Amino acid sequence: MKLKLAILGTRGIPNNYGGFEHIAEYVSEGLVQRGHEVTVYNSHNHPYQEKTWNGVQVVHCYDPEYKIGTAGQFIYDLNCLMDARRRQFDVILLMGYTSSSVWGMLYPKNSVIISNMDGLEWNRAKYAKPVQRFLKYAEKLAVKYSQFYIADSLVIKSYLQEKYHIDSQYIPYGADVYTEQERKMFDSDRSRVKEDYFLLMARMEPENNIELILDGFSNSNSDKSFKVLGNTNTKFGKFITQKFQHDERIQFKGSNFDNSVVRSLQNNSYLYFHGHSVGGTNPSLLEAMASEALIAAHNNPFNKSVLTTDAFYFNDASDVRQLVETVQREDTERIMIQNNLHKIQYQFNWEKVINEYEAFILESYQKSKA
Repeated sequence: MKLKLAILGTRGIPNNYGGFEHIAEYVSEGLVQRGHEVTVYNSHNHPYQEKTWNGVQVVHCYDPEYKIGTAGQFIYDLNCLMDARRRQFDVILLMGYTSSSVWGMLYPKNSVIISNMDGLEWNRAKYAKPVQRFLKYAEKLAVKYSQFYIADSLVIKSYLQEKYHIDSQYIPYGADVYTEQERKMFDSDRSRVKEDYFLLMARMEPENNIELILDGFSNSNSDKSFKVLGNTNTKFGKFITQKFQHDERIQFKGSNFDNSVVRSLQNNSYLYFHGHSVGGTNPSLLEAMASEALIAAHNNPFNKSVLTTDAFYFNDASDVRQLVETVQREDTERIMIQNNLHKIQYQFNWEKVINEYEAFILESYQKSKA
């Protein structure tokens, strides 16, 4: 069965932002390769302005976020929904609910609505209490107005079952293991840059524990550098760069969406710090695993459900300092790296993820028509 479906709720493809754009890119292209007609909605000012991308139809909708801030996201999502109502999609896949579920009464009545329920958005430290209350309400609306649900973490799946008594389909993100060409490139890089730096890659947001990690490193006696990848042109990003501007070891490198460059940096790092504390299966964590990085992760259920015992864990800045000063690269650490690579090959590979999305979309469509 071939379906006509749309993916809403992202800033668009190809990915120039983050997690949901990352998965929309892979899943949309994969579903097209499997014979489906797929449309992805893009912000009107997305860097990619063509009408198709690798066989995926691209619809650009007006997005005033750049003019009026966060409120613009709600207008953008409304614009996307109003356009989708006219196109008679069999299935609409909504990535998240933050600024879309308030329009739930306008969801197309003849389309099957599947929502990826995101990662407990209301728990993010960057949001003030009134915003957190609104996000809990938005989550409730997403449950009410959707017919089927996807959770990208087993922790979120359990939460949805306990909180709303709904059964969601667990489908994580994916990552790709090295191609032979990438491996040759990384091997050539290794002699120049291998293991002389620590690395962190994240959006500059409080719940990603960037300040905690850099506090720990800054207080250490390490002579290695610490590279930070992420857009620092935000309020929190500017705060972080100013706070650590006098530590010459800390290097803020900005955002980088060149996958080969990012993977090379991950592969060649001495220790990769993953500070995300809210959300589901994080794409940058999977990519670090696939890039054969040795990982130190914030100690929380989301990270532990993915990494299990194959990572170092930290709770505070003193833990980070201890890891920076004591972690070795011996046989035990090499086994941790190989175990994580095995997880990517058999649990978190994109082919498996795309197959699971297709199977769940088809199953949901058939159930709705039964």
